[in-house]
Amino acid sequence: MRNYLFKMKKVGYLLILGLVIIMGWAFYSYLYKEHRNIAEEKGSFSVSADSIYNEYITNETKANAKYLDKTIVVQGKISKINITENTIVIDEKMVVYFQEKVANTLKEFNTIKVKGRFLGYDELLGEMKMDQTVVVNN
Repeated sequence: MRNYLFKMKKVGYLLILGLVIIMGWAFYSYLYKEHRNIAEEKGSFSVSADSIYNEYITNETKANAKYLDKTIVVQGKISKINITENTIVIDEKMVVYFQEKVANTLKEFNTIKVKGRFLGYDELLGEMKMDQTVVVNN
């Protein structure tokens, strides 16, 4: 009988150890997820900078539910280029932070199509922001 109880305790300890290991792995996996690769993701929406801006002006809550933290494709005209900060501004409304260095081939007033993660609308500055952006070839 004593031998049986010893084996049962041993099984119980092994079960507890197994649960602790599984919980530790789950916690680690949750904390250290792989980063999204926006360049490889398919865009959830393809819109112009003007149209998304108008949606935010009309109903910010609804637009946030639709676009926030999603991969989107935006097209428009380049208003400003800032090579040192690696950004461009599209249609004077959308600030775009590039993942790679801004290409020297980009010129102001040219039409561009980019894909990136939409960060949101800044009501105070009246501008929208995207990061992890790449240029999309038509």
